[in-house]
Amino acid sequence: MRTGCPDPDPDPERRRGRVHVESGHELGHVGLWTFAFDGQPAGRVRESAAEIEELGYGAIWYGEGLGRDTVSQAWLLLSATRRITVASGIANIAFRDPVALATAARALGEAFPGRYLLGLGGHRIDDTIHKLDGYPVPGRGKAVSTMSAYLAAMDAVPAHSPVPQPAVRRVLAALGPKMLALAAQRAWGAHPYFVPVDHTRRAREIMGPEAFLGVEQAVVVATEVDQALQIATAHVAGYVSMAPHQEANMRRLGFGDDDLVGGPSRRLVDAIVARGDVEAVRERVRQHLDAGADHVCIQVLTADPTALPDREWRELAPALRDLARSPGP
Repeated sequence: MRTGCPDPDPDPERRRGRVHVESGHELGHVGLWTFAFDGQPAGRVRESAAEIEELGYGAIWYGEGLGRDTVSQAWLLLSATRRITVASGIANIAFRDPVALATAARALGEAFPGRYLLGLGGHRIDDTIHKLDGYPVPGRGKAVSTMSAYLAAMDAVPAHSPVPQPAVRRVLAALGPKMLALAAQRAWGAHPYFVPVDHTRRAREIMGPEAFLGVEQAVVVATEVDQALQIATAHVAGYVSMAPHQEANMRRLGFGDDDLVGGPSRRLVDAIVARGDVEAVRERVRQHLDAGADHVCIQVLTADPTALPDREWRELAPALRDLARSPGP
């Protein structure tokens, strides 16, 4: 039985058309994912979040590194908007005690009912110490057992403040079969990152029809082929070279040494990053939806990863809004 509030609409076909949070807020089929808020002053983040909401996207997803912590970033985005869902993608469990995150999530859920979605993960959770931009991050243990224990610890924290209604929903950063199964059993669902469409299809088979599946999709909106390929290749190369769990996932999906060693192959880059015009992005989103995703969050890649891709967000919005409203096939 998954934790959190029961699904208000268990019919998978209706859920696909309306990805509801219980207060009536909708994620829709399409949201945005970005790391770029970290490099912007708070005022600029507020302005951008308000515009994203007006453009019609269903959710704002943001990562967590050594910029703003996940709770502060959520509060900043939620306070700047009125309706849109704000989702951590993800809150790194290696960064904080479960008591701290449980009580913070309650506060966000109380202040912004139904609008905060807590994504949990942390790929640095094996038994070694990793460096993040030179900073040592201690491991916590094996991924699935560590996450299971963390969820249990969060659930056990007593509530000495108002309990939000509805309860804050949780999704897990899940790639492998065991973590995907845990996401379906112990959370609202999963938030896979850096995955091709084939992974979405396999994830839906593992998780079953009812669990939420919100997939990140990297895109380069550019008609200049060489520049777009360069940006996409750099993105894929960074994750494959520095994230062993991402390489392991690619190998599970059938990519081998020819794709992963000595730089990513064109085949791998094309599987991970959608490149081209707006229609190419729209088609990739549709493929994920057809493969079983409930929601696709677009990460726009540009030559400057620290800049907000406002122009691309505006350009994509009209083409993706109808996907967000369509019940799909």
